[in-house]
Amino acid sequence: MERFLLTMGVLAFFLLCCYGMWLGWRRKARAQSVRVAPFPEVPAEPGEARLTAEGLYVSTTIAGRWQERIVTRGAGLRSSATLRLYDGGLEVERVGAPGFWIPRESIVDVRRDRAIAGKVMGTNSLLVFTWRLGEQTLDTGFRGDDIGEYQRWLDVLNGKQIKGGA
Repeated sequence: MERFLLTMGVLAFFLLCCYGMWLGWRRKARAQSVRVAPFPEVPAEPGEARLTAEGLYVSTTIAGRWQERIVTRGAGLRSSATLRLYDGGLEVERVGAPGFWIPRESIVDVRRDRAIAGKVMGTNSLLVFTWRLGEQTLDTGFRGDDIGEYQRWLDVLNGKQIKGGA
């Protein structure tokens, strides 16, 4: 009987912890929904994709604060993703989560990095896009299936290639 009560006590404590984390996530999402504008939707006709990459959308954070994940409006959901670069911007198409659009003029920087909320790598295996959304500057992290393609993304987005050729 003692073992049963102890097991039930540990289970109750575990469920209470899970409930507390869920409440914290919801509270954070509500607070961020006021501070962070909705992510732009993908245009109906974005044009022809210049670059495409398959991989994992890791997270979006406040720029410079790699552990402060944006969780509002589904942005905190880590998922498989496809990135497509168009002349007008970057499409982040996510599986099982809302996709979004990063307008080209909003992109401030693109770099390789080793950490963003939800993923820490030993090497610079993440492609991180720094971009402006209203008054906020955000970092969006992506872990590509083929990290050898990162240099093409960096060259094109940092202006080292002319607009017509990718």
